Amino acid sequence: MKLLVRNLARSTTEHDIRKLFSEYGEVTECNLVLDQKTGLSKGFAFVDMPNESEAKTAISTLNLTDFAKSKIRVKIAQ
Repeated sequence: MKLLVRNLARSTTEHDIRKLFSEYGEVTECNLVLDQKTGLSKGFAFVDMPNESEAKTAISTLNLTDFAKSKIRVKIAQ
């Protein structure tokens, strides 16, 4: 299941996101979206979790929680 993580702090790395979501299950892919001109984070990422139950637990637990001084939003990517 592909998840969209929004409102990330600009200093957040892919490693930080992978570590956070790995607490809830297997993460097969993590892509932090970067600005092509500056190379800095655009503040959102995609996380792939193959187990639907684990992904739903991550969504319900992490949505609207504080992470790296930002209130992140997590939902299923469309």
